Amino acid sequence: MNKITQLFNIKYPIIQGGMIWNSGYKLASAVSNAGGLGLIGAGSMYPEVLREHIQKCKKATDRPFGVNIPMLYPNIEEIMNIVVAEGVKIVFTSAGNPKTWTSFLKSKGITVVHVVSSSVFAVKAQEAGVDAIVAEGFEAGGHNGRDETTTLTLIPMVKEKINIPIIAAGGIATGRGMLAVMVLGADGVQIGSRFAASLESSAHNNFKEKIVSIKEGETQLTLKELAPVRLIKNKFYQDVQDLYAKCPSKEDLEKLLGRARAKKGMFEGDLEEGELEIGQIAGLIHDILPVDQIIQQIMSDFDAACQEKSKFEF
Repeated sequence: MNKITQLFNIKYPIIQGGMIWNSGYKLASAVSNAGGLGLIGAGSMYPEVLREHIQKCKKATDRPFGVNIPMLYPNIEEIMNIVVAEGVKIVFTSAGNPKTWTSFLKSKGITVVHVVSSSVFAVKAQEAGVDAIVAEGFEAGGHNGRDETTTLTLIPMVKEKINIPIIAAGGIATGRGMLAVMVLGADGVQIGSRFAASLESSAHNNFKEKIVSIKEGETQLTLKELAPVRLIKNKFYQDVQDLYAKCPSKEDLEKLLGRARAKKGMFEGDLEEGELEIGQIAGLIHDILPVDQIIQQIMSDFDAACQEKSKFEF
């Protein structure tokens, strides 16, 4: 056991990222049943939909699971009250100040983890009293940090500054990637893109098939004026780039983005007009598999890498 497996009472130090339109109760419960920590992604759910997913997840697994909550959520107070009322024991917060809700959640006996993209924010999260942090490099899919700090450099920088457990995220889909970030100082990993391309993911199959077809260089971080997001290069992405060529205002970008663009792409399967959020590591994802097989592959790969000590003898 290590700090992460002890903190969450799980078998493997693998957390499934709480991805919008991908992370319903089926994915979260499957990850938890396979020995990791599954997270329901609240960011794409109305409050009562979240309640339903929490209730279904409790029926689908007797293992620990959690909820990821972006704190920019418009119904944040209602969401927090639902999490408490439904007896959720683990909450990952993101996209906001950890001081706002950490003390409230911890007073209810909830383990709190906050997602950060820099060592500065990691220190602030530790000072706010969180139990662990997710340090996410800009290789990650979806919404991202503005500084474009890679996971390879972020993890050791964060390790220098804090003493609570660190979960590495961004560009991790294999056991070898997991070993690499743990050597750098992480205690566990959060994996998103690999689980988006799973049978249990709630994403549309069109999006899953698109993930496994992605090659190196086919994603890009964009829309920094609104909220940085890593997207697959499709028609919508090209529309954004064409608009940038005209020196758009923030309002122009907001108008192009419109509403429900991510739902259209990832959940409804519109590969042209939708916002397709995925990480750079998609170039190493070649198949759509059940969650238990994904986790076993990761751990087998991790164990094999650990045993290859002769590579490091000079």
